[in-house]
Amino acid sequence: MRLPEASARRTTGAYVTATALIALIVLGTAGAFEEMLHFLDFGAGVMALVCLTATVMWGLAATDRILLHPGHRLLAQAVHRGLGITGLCFLLLHIGIKIFEDRVSGYAAAIPFSDPLQPLLMGLGTMAAYLFVLVAVVGAARGVFAGRNRSRWWRGLHMLAYPAWALALVHGLYAGRPAAGWVTAVYMGCLLLAALALTTRLANRSRRHAR
Repeated sequence: MRLPEASARRTTGAYVTATALIALIVLGTAGAFEEMLHFLDFGAGVMALVCLTATVMWGLAATDRILLHPGHRLLAQAVHRGLGITGLCFLLLHIGIKIFEDRVSGYAAAIPFSDPLQPLLMGLGTMAAYLFVLVAVVGAARGVFAGRNRSRWWRGLHMLAYPAWALALVHGLYAGRPAAGWVTAVYMGCLLLAALALTTRLANRSRRHAR
């Protein structure tokens, strides 16, 4: 059972809109509209990691063939894409604000491990950003990888989201000023959710092979 193409587009648009509204609510609750630039200086990176973590989770959900019907998987893919776009937007905003406020140079942001103060931690963030962009491009160009052999390449490249996410987590926790308690809690929550989602996927794969 597949949803009509028009319905799929509306569903994707609805989930993207819902994601944007949720982000606005979170921003408003945190006082972002009172001190927008100050909040984004330290909050855009957190929002990027939260959205990209959710992207990973929904991507895992979209591959489930035991609990979800084809229509449900299509919805999961729509959420996956919407959250991925939102996460990349926050990621670009995070990088742009850091450069704008002269907390990092454009050169250090673009060239991994070139920052004079924190070469390793900043380099991990840069590598994570490049990997996330690569995964997004590969995901958008999935049709190019049609065919059995090419699909393996697509899956391998798409799974770079996992090391990218891990690098982003280390960067977020230790780069810059010490993370606030709520930020650390959010990061730990992201870690637990991602671990749970990945464990569930591996368990489902083991059941399929057992059959």
